[in-house]
Amino acid sequence: MKADYQDLVDEISALLGAPATLENRDFGLIAFGAHDSDDDTAMDPVRTRSILTRKSTPAVRAWFEGFGITRATGPVRIPAAPDAGVLRDRICLPVRHRGVVLGYVWLLDADPGPSAGRLTAAMEVAERIGALLADEERADADLSRELRAVLTAEGGWPYDMAVAALRTALGRDAEGLHALLCVAPWPGPGTPSVRTAPGVAALCTVPWPARTARDPHPGGTGAGGAGAGAGGPGAPRAGTAAATAGRAPAGPGAADRGLAGPGAAPPGGAAHGLAALVRLRSAEAPAPALTAATRLRDAAGGGAPAGGAGTVPGAGHPAGTVVGVADPRRGVGDLAQAWREAASAARAALAQPRLGPVAPWASIGPYRLLTALPPAPPHDRAVRALLAPAHTELARTAEVFLDNAGQAGRTAAALGIHRQTLYYRLSRVENLTGLDLDEGEDRLLLHMALKTARM
Repeated sequence: MKADYQDLVDEISALLGAPATLENRDFGLIAFGAHDSDDDTAMDPVRTRSILTRKSTPAVRAWFEGFGITRATGPVRIPAAPDAGVLRDRICLPVRHRGVVLGYVWLLDADPGPSAGRLTAAMEVAERIGALLADEERADADLSRELRAVLTAEGGWPYDMAVAALRTALGRDAEGLHALLCVAPWPGPGTPSVRTAPGVAALCTVPWPARTARDPHPGGTGAGGAGAGAGGPGAPRAGTAAATAGRAPAGPGAADRGLAGPGAAPPGGAAHGLAALVRLRSAEAPAPALTAATRLRDAAGGGAPAGGAGTVPGAGHPAGTVVGVADPRRGVGDLAQAWREAASAARAALAQPRLGPVAPWASIGPYRLLTALPPAPPHDRAVRALLAPAHTELARTAEVFLDNAGQAGRTAAALGIHRQTLYYRLSRVENLTGLDLDEGEDRLLLHMALKTARM
C-alpha cells in the first residue's frame, strides 16, 4: 500500500509541476515527491522537517489549520508565516473520503501557480488517496479490535478464540517475531495510526486502572501509594487480563492471562494504556522496538506532565509517560504473558523513574517479582507505622540504606547526613518496625515492603 501512496503523490507532483508531500490528518508524513530541482527554496524548513522527522511542529499545524483545511473540500492557498517557520506560500489539497478529512497533500505555491483545471485533476487523485486511507483505517481498526480482545479476554476458550481472530487479521505477520510494548499512561481512549511508529503491526488502547496514591517519602526517590483499583467508566471487567493487571492470578487459568498493571494516572475517572505489537527481525536486535517506544512516547506527550508540572498530585513519581517492553516472541499465542511483562515493566518504570522512560522487561531486576505480588493490606504490619506521613524521612532513610547494601558511609553520603544521624534514624526505624536491621530476613522484608509501596 505504501507504493500506492507514492505513485499517487508522484502523479500529483507531475500534474502540478512541483514536489508534493502527503501527510495524514495528524500531520504525520506518509509519502513525498522527489525534489530534483536546482532551486533550493523548494526545500523550505517545513518540508525538510516533515521529511526528516515525519511530522510538523504544533506552530505549523496551528497556522495551517487556521485556514480551515479540516473543513475544506477543495484546494486551499495558505500564505507564508515566518514566525511559525513557514517561509513559502503553500497549496493544500484536502484528502477526504465520504466527507471525512483523512489527510492533506501539500505543495509550495508560486506565481502564477497551477491552473484551475490542473488543480481539479489533482483533487481527483486526492480522492483516490482518500479511498486508500479509508481502507487503511478500517484495517487498523480491525487489528486494534482483535488485539484488544486478546489482551482483555478471560482465560480458556475466549482467549483462544481471540488469538485465532488476531492471527487471521495479521495474516503473514502473525507468525513473525514481535515485541509487545505497553505505553502508560496513554492520553485518552483513542488509538493512534500504526504509522505513528515504524514497524508497528497493531495498536490498541486498554484499561489502565486509575489509582490514588501517596508518597511515603517525598523529596526522595518517591514511592507510590497503597493499592490500585479500577474506577470510573471503562474499568475492566473482573477476571479479565486488564482487570488482573499488577496482581497475582485469582483462579484457574488466570496465571496465563495475568497482566501487570497500573501506574499512577491522572486523578479521577478511568485511565488508559496503549499496547503496540512491533515487528522484529531478530531477538538479538531490539532496535525497532526501542525506536517505536520512543516514537509512541513522544506521541503520548513524552515527559510532559499529565495534569500539571512536576508530579501527579498525590503520586510518587514523575507524571511523564513510560514504555515497558516485553521479551521478543514468535507468533501471537503467548501475548497474555508478553503483555504481563510489558505492563509490569511500565509499572516498574512509573514507580522507579531510573528504570525508564523505556524499560525492557529484562532490565527491571527485582521488580519482575515485585510487580507480580498479590494486592495486600495497605502495608505489611511491620512497616505500617514507618510508612505513615509523619515518618517519611525515616522511610526514605531506610530505603536508601538498603539500596546501598547496608553500607553506612555510602548511605550517609547519599542522604547528605552525618553517620551518627544515620545511626539514630536507623535505630528509630527498628523501634517503629520491630525489625532487626542486622538480620538478613528482616532487611529483606523491609526492603520489599518499601519497594512494594511504590507499586
